[in-house]
Order: sequence, then structure tokens, then C-alpha cells
Amino acid sequence: MIVSIEDSDFGEVQTAMRQMEKLLDTIKHNEETARKFFEVEMSVLSTLNFEDFFEKLLGRIKEKFDIPYVWISMISSSRAYRLMKSFVSAELLQSCLTVIDKEDFLDLLGYKMRPHLVNERLDRFRALFPDYRNYRFRSLAIVPIYLDGQIVGSLNHADDDRERFLPGDDTVLLEQLGVVVSICLSNVAAHEELKSLAFCDPLTGFLNRRAMDSALQYEISRSQRYKAPLSLAFIDLNDFKKINDCYGHDRGDEVLCHMARCLREISRENDILSRFAGDEFVIILPGTGTLEAEAYMSRVAIRLRERPLHFTEGTIEISMSYGIATWHMGDTADQLLKKADEKLYLAKAHKNER
Repeated sequence: MIVSIEDSDFGEVQTAMRQMEKLLDTIKHNEETARKFFEVEMSVLSTLNFEDFFEKLLGRIKEKFDIPYVWISMISSSRAYRLMKSFVSAELLQSCLTVIDKEDFLDLLGYKMRPHLVNERLDRFRALFPDYRNYRFRSLAIVPIYLDGQIVGSLNHADDDRERFLPGDDTVLLEQLGVVVSICLSNVAAHEELKSLAFCDPLTGFLNRRAMDSALQYEISRSQRYKAPLSLAFIDLNDFKKINDCYGHDRGDEVLCHMARCLREISRENDILSRFAGDEFVIILPGTGTLEAEAYMSRVAIRLRERPLHFTEGTIEISMSYGIATWHMGDTADQLLKKADEKLYLAKAHKNER
């Protein structure tokens, strides 16, 4: 028996087949997208430091999804940003991070912290952009990220194509990515904080001698590579033993903390502060020649004179002696420290002669 198919029936079959093909293409596309998200997530879950976290996360997203602009925005008051400033190089932060006030961030995203897809009026999100003057974004995806349950910023994707991120598109995979990134951020923060205990002086929060040695080696290698100036200041508090003998060691600790606060207030973000031993401090000054280093130490001395330490028992006027050494090609870290130490010794001897 021969069954004939009417033209109308044949047309319906063709339509159904096209719909089936479209559905299969959509399923295949979604599977491929989910696989790419999974690969990005797996690449960052094992990271234990901020620099790897930035490089792997942003690099994999660009690579897997061919997204031209990917960066992170951090709330300036967040614990995450404070940690990043301590553990991430200034160059890397500048290249992939923007900073925003919490109120401005919440004004942009509201209190329903879900991914935002935007392809019009992007100007209102300019506070998130890495370089507002040069941006050519036509669509934007903003994924909130958290640290231990607190909103700390967002992972941002942007494209020149207006159709790339369409409002109303499904954001389930972006939400999942935000969760994984937040978990990874918590792991990295905990590991970096634990690591810092081994490298930081617990009293002042400065680097300890071991960490300072590593930092100085790194800065010397950078100065060699970029032919940039580098100076180092070796500081010793005057009459610190007398302070301990007269007021006790608790007051002596407060003097050290006061000194640390003054140094922090005077220093730039890329200056490296360390407690060398006892009442001795070593300050590494990248990009700084001898005259600039002398000017820096003069500002520290003025700050100490202007801010004596007041106790119920009285007032302690804090002063210091210091030696400055500037790196020259061929100098090792030990040689640079020795030069600064010798100049400190001469400064102390000159003070005692007066």
C-alpha cells in the first residue's frame, strides 16, 4: 500500500525537522558553553595565591570565550582589596583591577546581587571601567563576587558587540561562575593570610627579615631589568634601650608601633616596610634615587618630631638615626644592606659625639 503525503503534511514535517535541528544546535551550544565554564572553574579552584588567581581566571575566560575585556572591580573598603594590595604587584593590579566605593557599587547593582547583562546606557557603569576615556564597550556582563558571605566586588566581561550580552539572556552559568570564584577567593585569602603570618612581624605588621630579604632580591632584579633606581634606608631608634628600662617593655612595644604608623603614613604604596630586628627597620624604596630617599627620611624625621608619644606617665619624644644606600649595577642584596648599615653606624657615631 502506497501512502501519499500531502504538500501541507510535508511542509509540517520539514518545519518540525528544522525545529528539531535548531533545538539540537541549542543543546550542543549550551553543552559547549557549560564545558567552557567548567574548565575555567577547574583552573582557578586549585589556586592558592592572588596573582595566580587573577592570571588564570581572567586569562582562561578570555581564551575560552573570546571575550576581549575581562577585569575585576573591588570595593575599596573590602577585606579582599586590602589583602590584594598586600600580595599582588602594583603592575598586575593596575592591569586587571578597578576600585570603587561600596555605596557607588550598590547604587549600580542594587541589593539583589545577581549578574547584570547590559547593552545600553553603559555610561552609568563607568565607575567600573578600567579606562573610561578609551573604552569601546557596547555590551557588559557584571557578576557579583563575595568573600566569606560579604559582597566585595564583581567580575566584569565586556565586548564591542552589542549583541554579546543581552538583557533577558539566561544567567545561570554566570551565577554559578560567581559562586565558584567567590569560593576560590575565600580559599586564596585564607591561604595568603596564613602565609603572611610566616613573613610578617606580628607587632608592627611589617615584613620580617626573611621576607625583606626576598623582597630586596626581587626589587634588585626589577631594577636590573628596567634600569630603574632603587634605594634602601636602614633605621635605628635612638635611646630605645633607655625607653625600655625607664618605661618597661610594653611601652617599648608601643613606641615601635608608633614608629610603624609614622612610616606607613609617609610611605607610598609600593614602598616595602620591614622590621629588621629589635628597634631596627629597613625600608626598600623602589624607583627612588639617593636625593629622593633623603627627602623621604627627612619627612619621617619631621613626622616623629611632630608626634611624640603621650602616656599617662609622661611623653616620649622619639628620634632615629638612619643610613641610606642606593643600588648600583652589580650590587647584591647583602652589599646594599651592608652599605646602608655602615652609613647608619656613622650616623649613630656622629650623634654620640655631639
